[in-house]
Amino acid sequence: MNSLLYITWNPDVVAFSIGSVAVRWYSLCWAVGLLSVFLLEQRLFKEQHIPDEKFDPLFIYAFLGILIGARLGHCIFYEPDYFLGSPQHMLEMVLPMRHTAQGWVFTGYTGLASHGGTLGLMLALWLYVRRTKLPLLMVLDNIAIVTPICACAIRIGNLMNSEIIGSPTDVPWAFIFERVDMVPRHPGQLYEALAYAVFFFVGWWFYRHRAKLVGTGFFFGLCILLIFTFRFFVEFVKADQVAFEQGMMLNMGQLLSVPFVLLGAYFTFRRK
Repeated sequence: MNSLLYITWNPDVVAFSIGSVAVRWYSLCWAVGLLSVFLLEQRLFKEQHIPDEKFDPLFIYAFLGILIGARLGHCIFYEPDYFLGSPQHMLEMVLPMRHTAQGWVFTGYTGLASHGGTLGLMLALWLYVRRTKLPLLMVLDNIAIVTPICACAIRIGNLMNSEIIGSPTDVPWAFIFERVDMVPRHPGQLYEALAYAVFFFVGWWFYRHRAKLVGTGFFFGLCILLIFTFRFFVEFVKADQVAFEQGMMLNMGQLLSVPFVLLGAYFTFRRK
């Protein structure tokens, strides 16, 4: 009976083409997420009367921090044997290419990890405040208010790519990812996308009603507490991303989430 409600999922990974250039849904979702963050963050800076010249370099720091951190995080946390196994594979960590028997082939960055992206962003913001002399917690709070909307967009991109899929299930809303197999599975990407959208509105509501908390670390703590607590539990209905996770009581995503949950709880509940 439930099988009548299953969603067969196999969209084209290409959203549209301009001549010979194909724009993938995943890239488009990243662009939409980053643009949303840029516009919302600009609004926050204006409302808090932070000079425009201090906002201008923020996007570059954040973008590079997320991209570099997410890429290195995937390579080191999830596929260290491959990427650290040879000089060519080490180059693949930083180049959007794969080394094959036919030579180097452009593939784009096919592996990004959110935990690494978070660490990269935090390091980038630390470098940013050293340059601008803005209070670190104020910058972290403002970024945290808008970050979940970007995370939501990225998970929609994962859904369009049929990647980071859920474990087999018979729930009525199961997705059948045709490019993977014909097994009904939890749409783990959709669970995360919806959760991150809710977290964005929660953070925005708190900002509208408790704006004076910006600069205390509350919004930074709330953001990572909500995201990584949810990430810890949603992993129970997601398929293992790499082979070595099979048989582990907690997978890599859950193990990496625990420090962020603790850090988030500290900043959320400490006395202001």
